[in-house]
Amino acid sequence: MPSNTSQILIRPFHPDDQSAAKALILAGLAEHWGWLDPTCNPDLDDITTSYADALFLVAYLAGQVVGTGALLRRSQTIAEIVRMSVAKPYRRRGIGRLILTHLVDMARQTGFKQVVLETTASWHEVVQFYKNNGFQVTHYQDGDIYFCLDLTRPNKPSQPGWQQEKEE
Repeated sequence: MPSNTSQILIRPFHPDDQSAAKALILAGLAEHWGWLDPTCNPDLDDITTSYADALFLVAYLAGQVVGTGALLRRSQTIAEIVRMSVAKPYRRRGIGRLILTHLVDMARQTGFKQVVLETTASWHEVVQFYKNNGFQVTHYQDGDIYFCLDLTRPNKPSQPGWQQEKEE
């Protein structure tokens, strides 16, 4: 279900976003797992501190947080995307793609050569979302799937911002 993504505001996390961003991410995890262990996500208790050296983005629509995503430095050449989440009622509207595109663009501008990420291999829609956006599977381990996007290659139609068929 496409929507007008011009109404979406993507901006860096602000401490005022804390409760909404944490709730959104935890709701997504509970939805996928069917339960939630609150002790497994201590980074979300203080996002400002936990992601002080990262780019943590929030997506706003109609004054509410509807998506999140963060870019972490893993080395001089590798960045990792974490905490990608879109609120269930707002999925498949291009919000995940917008967040991902912003994070990948920032990785390019910062000079990273690769962007990596991991997700649960059984989350088929999420796996397909990353594949549709140019990420290549590198390996599977302990029920997770690992991806890499090579930023040294020129943009291709399969990279973020180009393909509009399936969205998170």
